[in-house]
Amino acid sequence: MTLHGDAVQVLEKYQDQQDLRQVYLNHLDAHPGGMWKSCKDGHITASALVIDPERERVLLTLHRKLRMWLQMGGHCEQSDSTLAAAALREATEESGISSLRLLQSAPVRLDRHHTPCAWHLDVQYAALAPRGAEAVISDESLDLRWFAYDEVRDVADASVVRLLDATRARL
Repeated sequence: MTLHGDAVQVLEKYQDQQDLRQVYLNHLDAHPGGMWKSCKDGHITASALVIDPERERVLLTLHRKLRMWLQMGGHCEQSDSTLAAAALREATEESGISSLRLLQSAPVRLDRHHTPCAWHLDVQYAALAPRGAEAVISDESLDLRWFAYDEVRDVADASVVRLLDATRARL
């Protein structure tokens, strides 16, 4: 199965955010290349909120280009076999934590936002950090930091807060 096919299946099974889910499905139907950064009408992206439930904290990256505290994530690559794999790859690359695992195989949320390259139709997951995980900053970040749950509202935008709330509801 192609990554495009996997994305359609994932979104068809996703039962929340029905209107936005349909926007994603319509996009994929209209754009066979809608998974890739080269699709200037927008593209599917994959992200994951790295969470340490035992210590009640999340790892956020200060994005180099956007200069905002965000979850790990980004563009899908040809080597990604599934959206979940893309989200886990992005989280691993950007956090430097090699033993992350997804909280669940299904997305936690969807979030559509405009970026300098195009509209991102982000499929958001949650990744669990192992005990004692040590993050290592990547080239894509200005900073990487753990934040207590109650600190996230003070540093991140509403989309990250919604993702954290949805993730906590699934723990």
